[in-house]
Amino acid sequence: MLEPKKFAINGRSIGTDYPPYVIAEMSANHNGCIENAYKIIDMAKRSGADAIKLQTYTPDTITMDMNSPEFIIEGGLWNGQSLYNLYKGAYMPWEWHQPLFDYARQKSITIFSSPFDQTAVDLLEDLNAPAYKIASFEAIDLPLIQYVAQTGKPMIISTGMANLEEIKEAVNAAREAGCQALAILHCVSGYPAPAADYNLRTLQDMQHHFDLPVGLSDHTLDNTTAIVSVAMGASIVEKHVTLDRKGGGPDDSFSLEETDLKALCSGVKTAWSSLGKVDYGRQSSELENVKFRRSLYFVKALQVGEKITSEHVKSIRPGYGIAPKYIDRILGQVAHKNIQRGTAVGKEWL
Repeated sequence: MLEPKKFAINGRSIGTDYPPYVIAEMSANHNGCIENAYKIIDMAKRSGADAIKLQTYTPDTITMDMNSPEFIIEGGLWNGQSLYNLYKGAYMPWEWHQPLFDYARQKSITIFSSPFDQTAVDLLEDLNAPAYKIASFEAIDLPLIQYVAQTGKPMIISTGMANLEEIKEAVNAAREAGCQALAILHCVSGYPAPAADYNLRTLQDMQHHFDLPVGLSDHTLDNTTAIVSVAMGASIVEKHVTLDRKGGGPDDSFSLEETDLKALCSGVKTAWSSLGKVDYGRQSSELENVKFRRSLYFVKALQVGEKITSEHVKSIRPGYGIAPKYIDRILGQVAHKNIQRGTAVGKEWL
């Protein structure tokens, strides 16, 4: 099996031993304007995201210009549109890729993309893309997965709508074609998706089945699901991002604006750091609070040779004496020295 801890993109290690890797998905939220795309890259960098991700297709590489019923979307955000017109309005012109890759590299944020056919992979290879993401709807396109795997680049496969057998087929296709750095994302392909559909315990089962880094492609409207996923083993979190949720683009309404993206980047890292390790010891933040624990103290002065009774020793705060459980071992002893009131009962009495 592959060793999950060896997965990395642009030298950034990804796995449960490292802070979550946050991918800001631009998708169609450039809304046909390259200046918006530049601004989204800036926003992702300011917010603390590790990477900005594009989608590389044209309407003709992803569907056909048809108006028969099976090509018309029914329900949801894009109700009534044909597939062709949806992607015609949403796709990123291929001539934008070079300047956007150059700009992201200038800003020191990793940039990569989801290719939707082999010609897209060829374009991205010409740009020296550092990694590839297979979108959920393409997880069953095994020839595409194999073509990407042959690049030798790290690959992330999103699994929305895929059942366990289909995920196994996708993972096997990637491995057999030579992919040495592979991760998989749990996903619900609803736009938006309710949190209750995410069944985050699936992340742990995916780790069990595949022994790979796992993550979450999150289409819920807030950050709660993504942050909780870290506690279930997610080491990658992907969210759609936008300049304006009311911008009118195909994905704007379920994407994060800058304030929420900043909160996500901070929240998943806090969640990860809180997991820590198995440790029952006293933590550094607790050291000054020992005075609020109970312990045994001499509450009445004793003379040497005097017998210690319950009038002399009590369990009180602070906690600098021995634990209250030892009181029966103290009572009945004889004071071997003069003891002042307010003296902690030390270990020497045991």
